[in-house]
Amino acid sequence: MNGQTRVSDKNQVTLAVQALRDAGIAPGDELRVEASGPGTIVLTRVPSEAELDLAVVEATAGALDGVYAPGYLDELRRNDRGPDW
Repeated sequence: MNGQTRVSDKNQVTLAVQALRDAGIAPGDELRVEASGPGTIVLTRVPSEAELDLAVVEATAGALDGVYAPGYLDELRRNDRGPDW
């Protein structure tokens, strides 16, 4: 969605709600502000700490496949937690 706004005396701008929604930006999100050339400013949403943590987990999940023999970790858990596990 396109919109038009004006820079206030305090160097503030108001962004169109639909443009924010389309970009996946919500109240409270942090934005990186960069000038990419004369007359052009780019706003980029900065991921939250939780999103960064999840990205690390997703990137590394399953990375150690095949390190342990099948059933080995279950056996360790049973030994640690007891036979009812």
